[in-house]
Amino acid sequence: MNISHVTPKPDFTLLIQSEEGLSGIFDVRPYLDLEVFRQLKESDEFFKVHNGGYFVEWNCGADLSADTIFSKLQSCPTNIAQLSAPRDTPQAVRP
Repeated sequence: MNISHVTPKPDFTLLIQSEEGLSGIFDVRPYLDLEVFRQLKESDEFFKVHNGGYFVEWNCGADLSADTIFSKLQSCPTNIAQLSAPRDTPQAVRP
């Protein structure tokens, strides 16, 4: 499954949408104590997530595969997904 949009949220979650229309929330917090993810505890860094299609990545070298994301994706109410409409740009930035 390909990631079409990623939107970082202030609570260290990502709103994810797939090309197939699936959307949900991925919680990055369990990863933040791992060495490669530690820099993401700074919210400015977290908000610099890049969508690579089959993965998301950050400048610090941290990345998550689409397989990992979709295997742990939590559903979210439709209205939340609509309110958090993803950007069409490949680089999600802090709102």
